[in-house]
This record gives sequence, structure tokens and C-alpha cells, in this order.
Amino acid sequence: MTSRSPLRNPVGSHVPVAGGLASVGLSYARDLGAETVQVFVANPRGWATPAGNPRQDEEFRAACAAESIPAYVHAPYLINFGSHTEATVEKSVESLRHSLRRGREIGALGVVVHTGSATGGRDREVALKQVRTHLLPLLEELTHEDDPFLLLESTAGQGASLCSRTWDFGPYFDALDHHPKLGVCLDTCHVFAAGHDLTGPHGAHQTLDLLVQTVGEGRLKLIHANDSKDVVGAHKDRHANIGAGHIGEEAFRALMTHPATEGVPLVIETPGGKEGHAADVERLKKLRDS
Repeated sequence: MTSRSPLRNPVGSHVPVAGGLASVGLSYARDLGAETVQVFVANPRGWATPAGNPRQDEEFRAACAAESIPAYVHAPYLINFGSHTEATVEKSVESLRHSLRRGREIGALGVVVHTGSATGGRDREVALKQVRTHLLPLLEELTHEDDPFLLLESTAGQGASLCSRTWDFGPYFDALDHHPKLGVCLDTCHVFAAGHDLTGPHGAHQTLDLLVQTVGEGRLKLIHANDSKDVVGAHKDRHANIGAGHIGEEAFRALMTHPATEGVPLVIETPGGKEGHAADVERLKKLRDS
């Protein structure tokens, strides 16, 4: 992590932060040669909303600003604004509000949240009305100049998913009035598993074309760059290292040549620990620069 001019696609990783956002997270990122980072600010599999450490927050924010490192927060996995369980929806509001506030405190550009599912056998339209009721007010609270964007991440299409194909973002954006603070985080493994074939000479570009047609230009803010252990359309969310899965290296190279990805960071969430992450970051940089 060094000071640099803006890159077409900064490449980095989700980094562990247990023990210190700056002391652990940034150290890990530097070891990878990361140009962008993503972190959790709460237990991703729980509802706790920890306050954070002001000194670590300031150190993290200052380092990212000084070194031009775009930072992102991933909200907890339990959040589901389409749930039929009232307690889950209430906890989802509290949890996401916490992630958005912590995102601002650490200087994050965006907070990623999964788009959820219509549980309890309910109709999608009913679930999306509930999304509007509970999520739109959180967007309207983003009034500070340094508030992060809320980035919707589609799923692999399991169960009663509210958003898995590119066109599913349309009703979701409609439900949220295409709020100016709303954006998209495109997970390559998820969209591939949902049925968009990113391979071949035009696969990645066609998928991005469909996304832009659905949500408009400028809404894609982040890419989760993950290969897939399963075939296209498998509806299985199993990440593989870059080039080691069914998507393959060339699709990632193509992603980084589409107009919609200009300036959009790529964050890996791949297996293999630090060694695997470092190799994937290096691989994506080579694909970008070749």
C-alpha cells in the first residue's frame, strides 16, 4: 500500500481486523500489496453492534486517505429486509444503521449489504414493499457529505432470493426510489451462479451491459472478484481462487475493460488465507495491466 495515482481498477481484498482495524487490517493489506480493502465492523454472523476503537478508526481512515486506498464495509450476513420475521427485520435495521455509521467513521466509500430473500413463502412484491418501508429511511439518513454509499449485492439465486439476476436490481431500485446513495456491488461468483455466463469472448461485457441497462450508468461501485467452484447457473455460492474455477482468468480481464467498471475497485473474497489472497491480488493486477 503506497501512494499512487488513481488506478482504473484498484485491486485488493477483504482483510481480517480482529485485534485492530488499522494495526491488523492495514498490516494484512500491505502484505498483500492491496490497493483497496474491505472490512467487517461487526461479527458477520451476529447482531452485535460494537462501538469500535476511535484511535484505530482514525489511524485507518488517515492511512487510507493518505495512500489513496478506497475502503469498504461488508454488513453482517444475517441482514434480511425481506424476512417474514418481525424481529429479524428490526435487527436488520439496527445492524445496517450501525454498519453505515461505522462506515462513515472509518472513511469507507460504501457499505455492502446482501439483498435478502422473501422468506415464509411470501410474494416477492410483498417482500419488496417491506424492503421499501425499512430500508428507504436508512438511505434518507445518509445526509453527511462523507456518508458511504449503500451497495446492494445480489445472491447466487438460492431459495426465494429477491435479487440474483441483473434485471432483479430493477424492482429493488424502484422500491428504493433509485436513491442517489444507492449503488451495486457485483459479485462475480454470485452472478455466474445465478445464470449469467461471464465466459467466452463477450460474456462479461454482455452481463455488464444488462446491469447498466437495468440500474443506469454510474451505479456500479464495487466488484467482488471471486471465481466459482461450480458451473454457471448452479445457484451455489462457492468461491474459488482467480483462474481456478469455472469463470476463468479471461472473464476478469474482460471485466476490467468495460466502460461501466472504469475506476471501480475489485475486492477478492477467495480461499487460501494470506498466501492465496496475495496470489489472487497479483493475478488480477497482471490481468488488469496486460
